[in-house]
Amino acid sequence: MPPLSPAKVPAHAAPAIRQRPTHARQVVLGFIVLMAMLTYIDRVCISQAAPEMRRDLGLSEKEMGYAFSAFTLTYALCEIPAGWAGDRFGPRGVLMKVVSMWSLFTMATGLVWNLASLIVCRLLFGVGEAGCFPNATKVFTIWLPSTERVRAQGILWLAARWGGAFTPMLVVATIGLVSWRWAFWVFGLIGFVWVWAFFRWFRDRPREHPAVNAAELALLDGAEHNAPGHAAGAPWAELLANRTVWMLWLQYFCLSYGWYFYITWLPTYLREARQVPLEKSAVLAGLPLCFGGIGCFAGGWLAKLLAARSGNVRRARRVVAGTGLFAAGVLLVVATRIADPVMGMIALGLASFANDLAIAPSWAVCMDTGGRFAGALSGSMNMMGNLGGVIAPVVVGYILTAGKATPDAPPTLASWTTAFLVAAAVYVVGAAAWLFIDPVTPLPKAKESASSAQG
Repeated sequence: MPPLSPAKVPAHAAPAIRQRPTHARQVVLGFIVLMAMLTYIDRVCISQAAPEMRRDLGLSEKEMGYAFSAFTLTYALCEIPAGWAGDRFGPRGVLMKVVSMWSLFTMATGLVWNLASLIVCRLLFGVGEAGCFPNATKVFTIWLPSTERVRAQGILWLAARWGGAFTPMLVVATIGLVSWRWAFWVFGLIGFVWVWAFFRWFRDRPREHPAVNAAELALLDGAEHNAPGHAAGAPWAELLANRTVWMLWLQYFCLSYGWYFYITWLPTYLREARQVPLEKSAVLAGLPLCFGGIGCFAGGWLAKLLAARSGNVRRARRVVAGTGLFAAGVLLVVATRIADPVMGMIALGLASFANDLAIAPSWAVCMDTGGRFAGALSGSMNMMGNLGGVIAPVVVGYILTAGKATPDAPPTLASWTTAFLVAAAVYVVGAAAWLFIDPVTPLPKAKESASSAQG
């Protein structure tokens, strides 16, 4: 990330510009990017292993839908507590705990023996993963100047999506060498390596880190006022009374509803509805996440470019995010009209790209409007989004079951088409929500907190 020019450095920090700034904030970004990749590797591996798990555990499509949704339920419900914990106690300790927890229950998933044990493991896995992105956002509000945060979110989500994109191939390769049970152990162990390195290096306040010099601290331009503190709780009454917050929650629910298909039912769709062989399905299943990663980066880049050219950040973010969600719905409809599985997957990949154009603007709203309370606000947004992820796999499971001629018959292609059309309608609702979002005005409580900290 390029340093700010001397003209952009605050006047009170003028002596620091004689130094060459250190690059500790870029190391921080590297740690968070690696964590995001691990999050999606551990999250997506179950979707690729699902057919073998269903066979070995004797599960139906409906039961597998419950297992998929179990993770998302606790992931959604624990987002707000995890974000609040980062705001109050600091992301260093919180991330150490949550990454250890989700890594442990990734490994435990390899030991399950029936539906109940699988659901318990996935519930606890979701509790751990809930702390990832709210606390990553908290880290960015502390360690990055405001001019670098949207780009950082784009890079973060690019890494997350690409981690998930390559997971199907990693899982197939691992299952080919050992089994689906050992695959969960391999991926879980990697998380503990990250925890050890991160906890040794990271600090909650940049000025306390030996790798940060005065010049780099000056570049942060007061970001450290967002550091954790014990003084004030999140302004929940203000959040609940704010139209932007409600619309932000709604659009993220719609975004996540459509997107969760890619990490739950997609491998089953390819192998059972499209009759794609295992190895080829692993490659095709990665396309939506690969395209989505590019969409994450492109969304942040486009929003910044349009804002620079128009001088209107509010309009730029609305246009990029709203257009992306609407296009995602249209492309899902297009995918249902394509017979060739490869071309159909390209259409789904483009839908994922359009979906993820809204990611960076959504999280930028949390940072810019939430300020010191960015962890709690982003946690609440991600909670609402993942409630969509709870509902979507179950809805798809019911649609597939309802369309069967007999209980033992495979789901029909018409049933899969119905599931896509429902998701397309949900996307259109999400696009409309962006018309009512003010993506730049801080919450009054956050503004007061920043003013008092700087004063």
